[in-house]
Amino acid sequence: MACCHDVKSITSRYARDHSLHRCATLRELERSVTGCDYGATSWTTRQEASRIAELLDLGPRVLLLEVGAGTGWPGLLLAHLTGCEVVLTDVPLACLRIAVDRAAADGLGERCRAVVADGVRLPFEDRSFDAVSHSDVLCCLPEKLLLLQTCRRVARAGAKMMFSVIVPTAGLSEAEHRTAIESGPPFVEVHGDYAALLGQSGWRVMKQMDVTSEFARSIRASLAGMHARAEALAEALGRDEFCGRLQHRQATVAAVDRGLLKREIFVAVAA
Repeated sequence: MACCHDVKSITSRYARDHSLHRCATLRELERSVTGCDYGATSWTTRQEASRIAELLDLGPRVLLLEVGAGTGWPGLLLAHLTGCEVVLTDVPLACLRIAVDRAAADGLGERCRAVVADGVRLPFEDRSFDAVSHSDVLCCLPEKLLLLQTCRRVARAGAKMMFSVIVPTAGLSEAEHRTAIESGPPFVEVHGDYAALLGQSGWRVMKQMDVTSEFARSIRASLAGMHARAEALAEALGRDEFCGRLQHRQATVAAVDRGLLKREIFVAVAA
């Protein structure tokens, strides 16, 4: 199915979302969903971030690469929880500046670097990182295999990578699949499956976990929070944009309830 989304416009929207993170209403909404207020655009919660730290065996002297880090979620919390060093990458410079300021405020300045970089064109030497993570990034990018290959190039042998991703459920009818695509993130469609893409890109799958139930709880909390703060959010975002986001969020909830969309976590090791 042809995709009607434009990567540049999507990047601009995410950059604007991050730039609004200082809005008290948006920070309050984020805390009600994720348990933190870093300016998250993924569905990773604080509880899930703690799980990521364990899955990646993070700790002091471990160098973590966070792809699509935005304003630092969850990479900065992972560094705080484990003592690891983190390199945050994303395209919008303004977002990374916010992340650097947050790192300094949290006492992480010496263990955090931010680099403006596209996830499929990472400007690092081969075998530079001990661990890699990205949260709900692949479902917002068309170049999925290339991103996984690029992450493998910069990962040391034996390094672990963890990522979460929203994906259409297998075995859908054509109409159901179309609904899943329309209700999900911008590039939710994937040709094949992520386990196969990992194998093609030099990763060996260690764990594949269905976290759809947690995703459903988070997205319902988000929807309820949007309704409760409707006027303030409409003022911050603009009424048309707020209504559009509310409508899409409702469609996503409906698709998850029908079993058309799911969210998974993969843990893989560099082969």
